[in-house]
Amino acid sequence: MLVIKDIDFVKLIKVRGKNMIWLLAFMSFIAVLYHFKLITIEIPWLPVSVIGTAVAFYVGFKNNQAYDRMWEARKIWGGIINDSRTWGMMVDGFITNLFTNDNKSKNEIYEIKKRLIYRHIGWIYAHRSQLLVPTQWENQSLNDLEPKSLDYQRKRFGVGLVDDEINRTDLKLFLPETEHDRLLANANTATQIINEQSRDLTKLREQGTIDGFHHMELENILRTFYQLQGKNERIKKFPLPRQYAHMSRIFVGIFIFLLPFSMIPELSKLGDSAIWISIPLCALIGWVYVMMDIVGENTANPFQGLIYDIPMMALCRTIEIDLREMLGEKDLPPSIKPKNGVLM
Repeated sequence: MLVIKDIDFVKLIKVRGKNMIWLLAFMSFIAVLYHFKLITIEIPWLPVSVIGTAVAFYVGFKNNQAYDRMWEARKIWGGIINDSRTWGMMVDGFITNLFTNDNKSKNEIYEIKKRLIYRHIGWIYAHRSQLLVPTQWENQSLNDLEPKSLDYQRKRFGVGLVDDEINRTDLKLFLPETEHDRLLANANTATQIINEQSRDLTKLREQGTIDGFHHMELENILRTFYQLQGKNERIKKFPLPRQYAHMSRIFVGIFIFLLPFSMIPELSKLGDSAIWISIPLCALIGWVYVMMDIVGENTANPFQGLIYDIPMMALCRTIEIDLREMLGEKDLPPSIKPKNGVLM
């Protein structure tokens, strides 16, 4: 997620400058053809402007839907933060010797609390990792969007910014040794971690460590985690309808193709030198439309490891710090800070 007030112009050129290059090349080619009278076709400006207006409305609709997906994802992660704190509070308050005849030592009570809270921390990191697995329609998987360039963006401006933090998310740090390999062997590790929490609560109920009411309340919190996980998976696994995405790109391409055949002859009427002024002007107009389409396409996929993502790593770390403080721990990991104007 970009957190800077203004986007760095140099960084913008590095990431999206290639679009301006091919636009300048195309507009220059058309201008040369006009200059040497190799073509004389002149499309009236009115139909081109109508097409441009229609494309702007279409791209705007797509971008509105893309923003809705991104904002919904952020609200879901906000729910995960709130319910995670609730989970930690309930575990800390409900796991006691109040309802059992077989009193446990303070150390045994602490170990139960730690197991339930650490397992939950493992769940949030496992859920994040699963959301970052590329899907067929996300940009880093599309051959026509230069995957090498997008891989560069991920490393320099995306998840690569926190590669040095990834070791802390190793699930061995949070899952019991007897569960780690078994849980990671499942197709959906995050789902099975929550189920393991439910099994653990059932055992605690049988032992009398928690009573029926507290058991039910803790199970309800686990249910909300499943709901929030499912909502994130819905966004991840169901793309913005591809007909909108593909047709948007086609419409932008049609407009850019027609633009010089209308603007160059129109500006050339102002003088011979005006034809060369039309080159950067047409390229700039085309670049604006291309960038509108690209921004919408990237925003529609908030879990793809790019700078437009929900800052899941920072949110996971916030949850980890909060829950471990509830256990009274002092040796806490640092919070995730923005790097190069990006918070991941």
